[in-house]
Amino acid sequence: MSGNGQQIPRSDILRSSPESSQFARAALFNAIAGFNIWPKPCIILAEMDIARPEFKRQMRRRQLIWGAVGRVCLGAVTIGVSRLKPAAPEVERSTVWTDTVKRGPMLRQVRGLGSLIPSHEFTRQIPAETEATVVRILTLPGSQVKSETILVEMSNPQVDQEAVGAKLQLKAAEAECQSLRVKLQSDLMNQKAGAATVNSDYAQAKLQADTDKALYDLGVISGMAYKNSKSKADELTTRTNIENERLDINQKAIESQLAEQLAKVDQIRALTNLKQKQLDALKVRASVEGVLVDLPLQVGQHVMPGTMVAKVVQPDHLIAELKIAETQARDVQIGQSALVDTHNGTVSGEVVRADPAVQNGTVTVDVKLTEDLRKGARPDLSVDGTIDLERLDHVIYVGRPAFGQENSTISLFKLDPDGKGGVRVPVKVGCASVNSIQVD
Repeated sequence: MSGNGQQIPRSDILRSSPESSQFARAALFNAIAGFNIWPKPCIILAEMDIARPEFKRQMRRRQLIWGAVGRVCLGAVTIGVSRLKPAAPEVERSTVWTDTVKRGPMLRQVRGLGSLIPSHEFTRQIPAETEATVVRILTLPGSQVKSETILVEMSNPQVDQEAVGAKLQLKAAEAECQSLRVKLQSDLMNQKAGAATVNSDYAQAKLQADTDKALYDLGVISGMAYKNSKSKADELTTRTNIENERLDINQKAIESQLAEQLAKVDQIRALTNLKQKQLDALKVRASVEGVLVDLPLQVGQHVMPGTMVAKVVQPDHLIAELKIAETQARDVQIGQSALVDTHNGTVSGEVVRADPAVQNGTVTVDVKLTEDLRKGARPDLSVDGTIDLERLDHVIYVGRPAFGQENSTISLFKLDPDGKGGVRVPVKVGCASVNSIQVD
């Protein structure tokens, strides 16, 4: 190297070995920095590192070897883990429901939810008999009512007018019937008077004929005079018979005419009673003693004939209407005993009806209560009923699990002797009850 007219011996240029190349480079730059060589060209001679390709091959070989070893170890761990048995799951003992298998009698029962409803023979549905408009509501649902208690007052001017017209027609018909009776009786009396005259003439003619016969026998009168008196008596005899028959016929005709007129009077009277009944029905009465449970009307509402106005029930005659699942209702029979829980005590009962149709997956069963209900029982009260189906003797049974149907196979856990573990086992079940099920 030359700079500023000075020469640096070549031997003075630092040579560094591979292991001290970094320190040599630093010393070289420090030596150069001591000279003012920047204005003039300078030449720096440095010895470069020697490439060693065998190091690269050795490093790659090591990576391949360690990679193969890692794969072998990973495969071995995977195989070992796959051969391990899964650990048994653990649960809190308080969350597990356990029961003991028993042997003995088992009572088969079915349970269903329902409500109390009024007995049909003690329920009165009151319909509107005529078209009318609600004027006043005098009694509200929940009130105790008597048979003559007025619940609602309604109005219909046409019914009022028809009732008055029917009464007038009845009076006219009765007057006409009375007039006809008087006329017929007068005619009958005239006929009786005529018949009496004929009978009197007949009696006189017969007496004259008998007298003439006696005189003729004595030879006092001629035979012609006797024949004339006898002929007149015979004529009056015929007229008397005719008048009597006519009188009988007229009496029957009078009775027939009077019966016809009386029938018309009765017809008008029935129509009058109907109109009066419709007029009275505008004041809706309870008709029976009980509790008013429904009154779906409002003041000013217009109702049509047949519309339900009110519903009155007798609260002492309630039955339980239970909804039994269709899969459990096949063994329910009329006459089976039942127990109804009103949530204020239990009441015994008896099955009186089972609906033949299925609705929404349930069968409706009516239970007649054979005991007095507790205080607070009322229609539509929610109840829970249990029906006794049959009693099975000498069977093996256990508490019924939340799953599984009758005559099927289910899986249950059998506890170990120490009670700390269990093994799943298949169990074949038979007849089921509310809280227990038969096992084989």
